[in-house]
Amino acid sequence: MSKVSVLVVDDATFIRDLVKKGLRDHFPGVQIVEAVNGRKAQQLLGRQSIDLILCDWEMPEMSGLELLSWCREQDTLKTVPFIMVTSRGDKDNVIQAIQAGVSDFIGKPFSNEQLVTKVKKALSRAGKLQALAASAPPKMLSSGGFANDSLAALTGGGQAQVSKPAATAPAEALLARQEAAAAPAASAKSAGQAPGGRGQGQLRLPGGTMNCVIKALSLKDAQLVVKRAELLPQVLESAVLDLEQGEGGEVARLNGYLHAVAALEPKPDSEWLLLTFKFVDRDPQKLDYLSRLIARGTTQKHFVPGA
Repeated sequence: MSKVSVLVVDDATFIRDLVKKGLRDHFPGVQIVEAVNGRKAQQLLGRQSIDLILCDWEMPEMSGLELLSWCREQDTLKTVPFIMVTSRGDKDNVIQAIQAGVSDFIGKPFSNEQLVTKVKKALSRAGKLQALAASAPPKMLSSGGFANDSLAALTGGGQAQVSKPAATAPAEALLARQEAAAAPAASAKSAGQAPGGRGQGQLRLPGGTMNCVIKALSLKDAQLVVKRAELLPQVLESAVLDLEQGEGGEVARLNGYLHAVAALEPKPDSEWLLLTFKFVDRDPQKLDYLSRLIARGTTQKHFVPGA
């Protein structure tokens, strides 16, 4: 029996590694191939049969949306499930992807449970889920048919509530899920978790959203100050940093992971945490975002807790 093949497309190595590990832990019989952007994926799809595509939106050379549109024009790829793995959760972007023929979305940052649920649903619709279970080595199967969860060890054990998958994925259902996903961000903002001032943003983690203050910013990483709360950031946890730039309110969504978490004040019960957020994007547009933000000096270099 031929193996079920999944194509993972993302310009960020860290994100590709997260997806690959999650797939291999839960679907031990899966065959995984990867591409660093849409152009490379297009070349691969021209010579290899793929059963499911997991693709980033913003990438150099060819975006995920452009790859999706191309796939839907190919007779051999018209019905292949295409899941967009993206930090673009805006209504306009969702509608644009639906019109292009997207099958489903996974929002960045994603939890292990979200990834597995979406992949199971897509493969089930395509009639490939049973084939995948049959191809898994018996010793690696759990009582439920797939291996036990271990991606939590890489993402710091972050948990997120996952809704039950719908039987179909009409535009209304996808939009509803995107609007529901935005609710934690609005709640965190109204709660005022971070002090006011220049250089503010929102850090989206698999378990929720935290307001933050940008203490320092470079093309490689950002130093973020957040107020300690029930949601405790974990080292190596994937995240998305939303920064508002310009008077037009345009938001730069920067993908990355937490490299370090430390107390801002020299005491064990410090109310404030200092996070080192490493960027993983290599998209020229994202680098341009960062360059403009750095040039404007939108940071608080002398942040004082409680100020």
